[in-house]
Amino acid sequence: MVIYLGADHEGFRLKEDLRAFLQGKGYEVTDLGNADEVPDDDYPDFAAKVAEKVSRDPQNGRGILVCGSGIGMDVAANKFANVRSALVANPEQAYASRNDDDANILSLSAHSLDAERAKKIVSVWLQTPFSGEERHRRRIEKIERIEHEQAANRSGDQFSRL
Repeated sequence: MVIYLGADHEGFRLKEDLRAFLQGKGYEVTDLGNADEVPDDDYPDFAAKVAEKVSRDPQNGRGILVCGSGIGMDVAANKFANVRSALVANPEQAYASRNDDDANILSLSAHSLDAERAKKIVSVWLQTPFSGEERHRRRIEKIERIEHEQAANRSGDQFSRL
């Protein structure tokens, strides 16, 4: 499994702490930026880089995104097919996001979390498998149907305007 990291200027320092932590635990980590703390960068750019990688191989890739609130990253990441990003604030939510929802991207708030708390959340998230329970599979299948229907609707709308 590859873990893709992305952060804007607000999440840069926490991302750096998490990168070192994950590498120290032996995880394969690919840092998709930002490479420096750039005050006028934009979170959607980094969310898109991470979400695109996870979207292409959702079984073998996971993403961790960090911005000030975590909200922007989460919203942007969830625009990609095959992505289930979860904005998580505590270990219990980290567990539920994996066990129940099979989330493959974790979005974090740099304003709300210190490095130690974030490391705990990341550890729980990475160590929790999807339960595979019928009710959870059924709900994920419904989400996937919505995703496919919306994609088809967008494609149809493009052609109806021609």
